[in-house]
Amino acid sequence: MPATTLGLTSAEVEERRRDGRANELPPRTGKSVGQIVRQNVFTRINAILFVLFIMVMTTGSLINGAFGLLIVVNSGIGIVQELRAKRTLESLVIVGEERPRVWRDGELTEVAQEELVLDDVVRVGAGNQIVVDGVVRASDYLSVDESNLTGESDAVRKAPGDPIMSGSFVVSGSGDYEVTKVGADSYAAKLAAEASRFSLARSELQAGINTILKYITWVLIPVGLLTIYSQTSDGVHSYRAVVLEITGALVPMVPEGLVLITSTAFALGVIRLGKRQCLVQELPAIEGLARVDVVCADKTGTLTENTLVFAELEVVHDAGRAARVDSAGHDGGAEGADGTVGRGEPNAQESECAQILAQLVATDPDPNATAQAIAEHFSVEGEAWEVAERAPFSSATKWSGATFARPDRVTYVMGAPDVLGGDHPAAARAEEIGATGRRVLMLGRAEREVGEEGAPGVVTPLALIIFEQKIRPDARATLEFFAEQDVEVKVISGDNAASVGAVTERLGVEQGTPVDARHIEPDDFARTIEHNRVFGRVRPDQKQDIVKALQSNGHTVAMTGDGVNDVLALKDADIGVAMGSGSAATRAVAKIVLLDNRFATLPHVVAEGRRVIGNIERVANLFLTKTIYSAFLAILVILAAVPFPFMPIHVTITGWFTIGIPAFILALPPNHNRARPHFVRRVLRFAVPAGVVVGTTSFLAYMVASGWDVPDVHVQESTAALVALIIPSSWVLFCIARPLSAWKLALVVLPLVGYGVIFNWDLTQRIFMLDSSNGPMMWQATLIGLAGALAVEALWWIIRARADEPTPLWKPEPFFEESA
Repeated sequence: MPATTLGLTSAEVEERRRDGRANELPPRTGKSVGQIVRQNVFTRINAILFVLFIMVMTTGSLINGAFGLLIVVNSGIGIVQELRAKRTLESLVIVGEERPRVWRDGELTEVAQEELVLDDVVRVGAGNQIVVDGVVRASDYLSVDESNLTGESDAVRKAPGDPIMSGSFVVSGSGDYEVTKVGADSYAAKLAAEASRFSLARSELQAGINTILKYITWVLIPVGLLTIYSQTSDGVHSYRAVVLEITGALVPMVPEGLVLITSTAFALGVIRLGKRQCLVQELPAIEGLARVDVVCADKTGTLTENTLVFAELEVVHDAGRAARVDSAGHDGGAEGADGTVGRGEPNAQESECAQILAQLVATDPDPNATAQAIAEHFSVEGEAWEVAERAPFSSATKWSGATFARPDRVTYVMGAPDVLGGDHPAAARAEEIGATGRRVLMLGRAEREVGEEGAPGVVTPLALIIFEQKIRPDARATLEFFAEQDVEVKVISGDNAASVGAVTERLGVEQGTPVDARHIEPDDFARTIEHNRVFGRVRPDQKQDIVKALQSNGHTVAMTGDGVNDVLALKDADIGVAMGSGSAATRAVAKIVLLDNRFATLPHVVAEGRRVIGNIERVANLFLTKTIYSAFLAILVILAAVPFPFMPIHVTITGWFTIGIPAFILALPPNHNRARPHFVRRVLRFAVPAGVVVGTTSFLAYMVASGWDVPDVHVQESTAALVALIIPSSWVLFCIARPLSAWKLALVVLPLVGYGVIFNWDLTQRIFMLDSSNGPMMWQATLIGLAGALAVEALWWIIRARADEPTPLWKPEPFFEESA
């Protein structure tokens, strides 16, 4: 395309900046520092704890208000982790975002998106994302996909004067458009904010946590009201005693750390993956990829390098014989009648094909990787031929070409041999070469001009252009990882099926027979996709159909890609993964962007998702068990019409040492268990009966210690009840931490040692309002607690047996193992 005369000068740009007509973008992570602070401080759980804290403070009992530290700790940890994640996201987004090319002072200049101003003229080509709204000023066969806006996947040809909307992307051709909307007025600002937002929206795990919190609310409100009524209805209680008993009942029902640990685990996932140059544009993608059971991998740019290396030119002679010209320009000679190949100098026909190729790629103002590889080896000799009309390459048609007005009005095309060659022997020869793993294009003379209907018509093959495809060094190991994890990999490509099959065979993929997607019957499409692994000649819309077919069969699908032809499939996949070196359009729609272009980063994303899901399930079991046993104990106390056994300080130490600190630590280490559905069902299946067991055990010890008649002063009885509570609740932790390792065993044992000190040292007994001086009562409570622990152990085995889940008891796992 000739240089446009449109565009702004530097002075005009500065004037528009001063006038506020620049493209000011919202925060890249969707949250400001102020929002992060407010959302971590002003939470529902903090509000409940704060009210209870104020109530306790009015009694003058500072030690019983220790649970108020949870407000500070919860908020502080949440703020720190979100700020770290925000910084990580911002640094990665800057690396991965689109940088438009703008006409400034008559020259093309690459700028950041926020440097655009109103009336700027932006140059776009195939694969570029439209970052601000505008009007087309120059078009060279510019075609734009507007499916983000209209839902229609067909590309729209743009002519001068046509509007062009941000959020769309260029499929083929090139052009210039003038910016008409910037900043908040442009749809791109909303798209950018949505793409990079640090959010837990649409997270199955978060939805499960919200469901659990809803159940807890249903329990907490009526039990809390009944507890207040029960404790205040007895006239012998002082204000101080009533408040302390009410808060002692309500505080443990609040799952104060569950939401915090969930969001912290996700934030740490963002930070860990950020160190691997992996940009998580939608946070649930970490979780989603852990649930994936099918990965659709595009061959070019994913399994192979995104660059092509020209290997040789095989010229098709009139007699059906061929000669080869290698990348150094040497002639491989003419193939004789006996099939031998001799050496010689390039003949006139070979030189002519080389010049046609050079002229053809020179017509493209925005050459792709293939055209660039050709241009590096074939240069135009003399003047460029006059072009009458040009057809840019399209993934749908699989060819590009030009009709030259001079020196002769003739049309040359270049594209897929099996599309252009038909039944010609040259097409069969291309199939043979492709079966070796190399990529082949055909150069031919077309019967029809490129602008005519039905172009290109009958094509006379002139030469085969052969490229080497370099396999990514980490591709094999990555495919082996997915195979070990029972994740099926389906390789889909627009290339020749035999060529794709050859590449996957070199990678060790059990492929069967590669499938040519053009020959799949519509009625048999879903079954064919389900039972095959390697597909060639796949159109962009078919990639989308493949994803939908797999999803309709119940699969969770991840799609990897880097080209503009992958955009539709990336958008529809459960998890879209784009390469950082790919087109801006693919990076814009993908949920995960591998900025280092390493396919091998995907296993780390899978492992991070499994860490989050597996560990949060453990944590949820702990917190929900605490809520259930607290609520159940409160109900039993109400029914028995006795004082509540615990002070707020009692439930604070058990909440911290048996639940809070262990839960936080269990949320951090690697977890290689595959993600499974029905998160809420599995958590409730164990936590509810375990909570009932723990609550019953503590209440039974309380009543037995008091002789079934609780006195007004019941410190010893409360101490016995606390012992009977700690033992089975610690055993819950012991079960949930399985498979055990050295550090997990320490996580269970060390708090018990601490409890031993607290219950036997006079100073700590005075601080925590305990009295363990009654030996028989303590032994009685210990035996009841051990019986409760035995019941929890039996419950754990029964649930695992019914669920047909493996039950390993010991598996050495270093805590500081790098998430793999």
